[in-house]
Amino acid sequence: MSIGTPTPMLTASARELEDLDRRHLIRSMHRGDITDRAVIVRGKGCNVWDARGNELLDAAGGGVWHSPIGHGREELAEVAAKQIRELEYFTSLLEFSNDKAIRLAARLAELAPEGIDRVAFCSGGSEAVETAIKAARLYHHRRGEADRTWILARHYSFHGATYGSGTATGFPPMQFGVGPNLPHVEKLSPPYLYRAKDLYGDKDPTDFLVEELEQTIARIGPGNIAAMIGEPIMAAGGVLTPPPDYWPRVRAVLRRHGILLIADEVVTAFGRTGAWFDSAQRDMEPDLITTAKGIAGGYVPLGATLMTDEIADTLINNGGFFHGYTFQGHPLACALGLATLDIVEREGLAAKALTIGDWFRSALAPAAAFPAVGDIRVEGSLAALELVSDRETRMPMDWGPVEQVAFEIRRTHGVIARPYGQMIVLAPPLIMDQGQARRAAGAVVEVLSRLGADGRIAPAK
Repeated sequence: MSIGTPTPMLTASARELEDLDRRHLIRSMHRGDITDRAVIVRGKGCNVWDARGNELLDAAGGGVWHSPIGHGREELAEVAAKQIRELEYFTSLLEFSNDKAIRLAARLAELAPEGIDRVAFCSGGSEAVETAIKAARLYHHRRGEADRTWILARHYSFHGATYGSGTATGFPPMQFGVGPNLPHVEKLSPPYLYRAKDLYGDKDPTDFLVEELEQTIARIGPGNIAAMIGEPIMAAGGVLTPPPDYWPRVRAVLRRHGILLIADEVVTAFGRTGAWFDSAQRDMEPDLITTAKGIAGGYVPLGATLMTDEIADTLINNGGFFHGYTFQGHPLACALGLATLDIVEREGLAAKALTIGDWFRSALAPAAAFPAVGDIRVEGSLAALELVSDRETRMPMDWGPVEQVAFEIRRTHGVIARPYGQMIVLAPPLIMDQGQARRAAGAVVEVLSRLGADGRIAPAK
């Protein structure tokens, strides 16, 4: 389908907003070479509308693996209004808290993997990871192991954009030109099975990765490492699912050396891959878990760092955890978090994620034959199509042409998909129906059918 012609009145308003955007607003991952603007002004269900009046199907979860319960839910507006009337804000500093933060913390403890019972709130994923890194280092320091400062992370991971979380992120542009970055962060190879031959040679992937981990620990010194952080499934890496034995074997190595494991579930938690927490179904057994995105449905900024009683007690009972955020445990955010979790449970959205994944597998399958498509990966409601300039050598396509693919999907079909490196990714609201899933996948397939290995998109017929 083609997007309809906007009305003159809407266009005038849109042009004004677009000009103001260019003049004043610095957006996430802002680049001057991207001059196109899509100013979103309204949302309902899986659809959003831009300022030009175009209706767009959100197949990317608010654009960033988000919005599990969909846009514009009246019950969330009512919860927000009620909470604002009762208590809009009060600090969670020292002896203060509020009823919604307490209830949401208790609810998360019920849902989390066994042994994860304590919760520190924040405003998003980067802050959650920042909290986890500081907590891991301080935990060891309080136990008399002050040399345990190193953090192990992985290439192609995304853990945030703040100082510590940005250093742990496995994409070099995040660290370029802003150093010195957080010291004592070491990157490991990811479980990237599509590129196993190049990365691991003839070795079994898990054998290679565990051996690399053990060698890295020996080189740095086990008594110098505080924690390893990893996404159960690497969303930003292109929906990279590890072999079933990967996390259990990694966990065993870390435990043997007294190294904590942080599960970054900012993308994967709260139903996105078919479970409340993806780490549980990977046998990851983390000591800390970071969450955000889906926790409050995208209706307000909210994140959380979950941890064991042992870690929490060590932090707060031996001089205190001198750390916190102004909006930590914000009562409005926590009220919306409680309502979001109720909806996910009541509407069976974790199970729905698996159904969406089945729809995507079927509808995206034709793209496997296209010259620029190297691999298609689906896990729960997450999907990634890896684009290549040579299928034989698996040479990744440059990011620029991939971005143009996403722009073409939106302009021609009114569907929002996300470009991420050499990937086109889908992560829709979990309320998406079969017709919408087919439309989203069909739009991706149609545009990719016109994409050559040289990165050029042929005109639509």
